[in-house]
Amino acid sequence: MSTTSLKLPDELKLRAVSAAQTQGLSPHAFMVQAIEQAASAAERRHGFVAVALAAREQLQATGKAYDADEVHAYLKARVQGCKDTKPKAKSWRG
Repeated sequence: MSTTSLKLPDELKLRAVSAAQTQGLSPHAFMVQAIEQAASAAERRHGFVAVALAAREQLQATGKAYDADEVHAYLKARVQGCKDTKPKAKSWRG
């Protein structure tokens, strides 16, 4: 495990110490947890953006997409336990 020095503004350090005490953690454990959560959130966002860009690329390549109203109706039916026909992709190009 490596050691990292982190300079914090006094106000932020006091807030971190107070929050750590509230959660029953040491300030160190609180900061490690906060950094881990921020790194995980950044990784999830990166993955989400990558999936969105791939979907956009496929949309541009195929020229087909799903009608939002049909998708919403399908999902609503599924949530209610009904079997419904999956929507089909349609050409959106004129």
